[in-house]
Amino acid sequence: MAAPALERADESPESGEARRVAQLDGSNLIRVGARPGLFRYIREIWDFRHFLYYDSHSRVSSANSYDSLGRVWMILNPVLFGTAYFFVFGLILQTGRGIDNFIGYLIIGVFTFRFFTAAVTGGANAIAGNQKVVQAFNFPRACLVISTTVRELFSSIPMFFVMALLVLTIGDMQLGDAEEVPINLTWHWLLFFPCILLALMVMLGWSLALARAVNAHNDIKHLISFSTRILFYTSAVFFSADRYSDLGVNWLDTVMSLNPLFCVLDILRHAWLYDAAADPSRWIVLGSWAAGSMLIGFLIFWHGEESYGKER
Repeated sequence: MAAPALERADESPESGEARRVAQLDGSNLIRVGARPGLFRYIREIWDFRHFLYYDSHSRVSSANSYDSLGRVWMILNPVLFGTAYFFVFGLILQTGRGIDNFIGYLIIGVFTFRFFTAAVTGGANAIAGNQKVVQAFNFPRACLVISTTVRELFSSIPMFFVMALLVLTIGDMQLGDAEEVPINLTWHWLLFFPCILLALMVMLGWSLALARAVNAHNDIKHLISFSTRILFYTSAVFFSADRYSDLGVNWLDTVMSLNPLFCVLDILRHAWLYDAAADPSRWIVLGSWAAGSMLIGFLIFWHGEESYGKER
């Protein structure tokens, strides 16, 4: 930051000539790499909003650029995973018994789970994986994490269109004696947008907190991979949450109801498959996770701003 200069005229005792002496006011100078105040930090992130958009868009455009099918893999990956889960869990293990519109149920679960975990995993590695950028440029480090989340949203837009198309065309296919519920486009489908917005807030909050943790201890990346597996099995991606209640495992049913990803899936499934609104408690839990994750995650990340880019 440039400091204001104050000039005064002094007379040299040897030559008698007047000379100008500049006095610098350094009261407003800050140390390079110092953590700015919270509100100033937020303003700086807003000033970099064009960078966020450009970086997210360019990375999406360059993704899978070396593959013959290019960005088609963004859609093929969840489709292939969904097909594999259908054969293993739907046909072989029969986890879809009693679930109305199981195919649509599974499609929403697999596609949305991939979107959620890809954003969190990518955001967690945003600082540790971009050390050269962090060391070379002076900017709010949170921009890298936010950019990763926005990038995952951009890359998932075609995937969500395919998800909607598959739900409309084959989503009401059944397994066993489950009831077939007709699927139609209704106003309930619009609940997708606020639901995904709250999910993005949860993902960003988790990513910010995990990005600081991974930057400090690289081993945490392995724990994140393990945690996503636990999240997968406690979010009812390919089975009904009622199976825990039927088995008398009430505490596990409570854990699932407090899981934000399960809330996202339950809201979307009710809206898209059954033309109904989910239990209001799902919105309360998801909204609480969104607000809490954003606040706590952002404060955790901002507090560690000075540590990013240092040699480990």
